[in-house]
Amino acid sequence: MNLDTATVTDNRHHNRFELTVDGKLNIIQYQPIDDETLALLHTEVDPALEGKGVGSHLVQGALEYVERNNFRIVPLCPFVSTYLKRHPDWNRVVSTTYSVDDF
Repeated sequence: MNLDTATVTDNRHHNRFELTVDGKLNIIQYQPIDDETLALLHTEVDPALEGKGVGSHLVQGALEYVERNNFRIVPLCPFVSTYLKRHPDWNRVVSTTYSVDDF
């Protein structure tokens, strides 16, 4: 398993960020709120890959995508919320228009 070469992609058709590692699909499901904001709903990491940094790599890749494309997020997913607490510099992409309490 080499996460350095694993790329997170946006599958807009399914409203999710995807990361394939060792042939296994890992996702963050999202819901667009408006043209600039995504609610991150749920993270799924294949059970065989849990505890190996795949989820963190997936979240980081999704946040990098969000920032590159001038989006903001509402972190409804507990895994994403925990990641943001551990990496507070990423709070720069959290929406100031919407909050978790709005949902």
